[in-house]
Amino acid sequence: MDIVELPPLGRRIEWPTIALAIVIYGLWFGTTLFWRDLPWWALPALGAWTIAWQMNLQHEVIHGHPTPNRVVNKAIGVWPLSLWLPFATYRSTHLRHHQDANLTDPFEDPESYYWTMAGWTNLGPVGRALARAQSTLLGRMVLGPGWLMARAIGRELRDAWRGKPGARGVLLWHLVQCAPVLIWVVGVCGVPFWVYLTAFVYPGMSLAMVRSFAEHRASPEANERTAIVENAKILGPLFLFNNLHAAHHLRGGLPWYQIPTFYRLNRAALIERNGGLVYNSYVEVARRYLLKPHDSPLHPEWGRLEA
Repeated sequence: MDIVELPPLGRRIEWPTIALAIVIYGLWFGTTLFWRDLPWWALPALGAWTIAWQMNLQHEVIHGHPTPNRVVNKAIGVWPLSLWLPFATYRSTHLRHHQDANLTDPFEDPESYYWTMAGWTNLGPVGRALARAQSTLLGRMVLGPGWLMARAIGRELRDAWRGKPGARGVLLWHLVQCAPVLIWVVGVCGVPFWVYLTAFVYPGMSLAMVRSFAEHRASPEANERTAIVENAKILGPLFLFNNLHAAHHLRGGLPWYQIPTFYRLNRAALIERNGGLVYNSYVEVARRYLLKPHDSPLHPEWGRLEA
């Protein structure tokens, strides 16, 4: 089935994304500045939404939006509101992830949650229990942020310590970029560091992981490894419509606000292409996988070959 293409935008400024960036950073500044005045439940709700939204904005920047100028784009997306992930690392690993022939491969896909048999064995009993728990949506949301952040920070520090080319520069620039974030949050707004971690960073990562939880699944066919979640009326805008993930992987250069139209024009072709890996909503994802594993943590190919 043929794919219907949208008219090219050309090399111009994407004003909806500029407006989105203003809203996201404005919400972050406002929430941190007036954090004492917010009800106890509103602070983590707004904090989580802001962090997850900004990480999706960073994802948009990584794919070359919203201007033709990479320096301008980087200036929009580089700020580490979540503190733990260097933008340079996010960019390099995510672009590797978009080599679709390697999706879910535990060696080649940096965003894979699958393990080889050797890696699974080396985790030990506690590590294996934590990895198994993250095969459920509840486990991914509760344990996933701590697991991901600890492993990523450990990897950055280890690479810098061992002198991996470029690693010390990435870490240094990340710390430099964290400085104005922390000066504003802690110094100007008076938010205790632990409050920022527990009301912004951790719940923000937890919310962001709802999107990544079911968006890929191991399959012999590369096209059938990327899912679609329809009818995401609330989380769709938060995730900048990457809930329609098969559309994003097929046309990674589309800006977020064109993805719904592209999907609507090509729904049948995309579902045929991905083998029918479609969820009706995130409610369905939660109903099916809140407490049940989405898949085995062992990659079906590498786990078998190394057994």
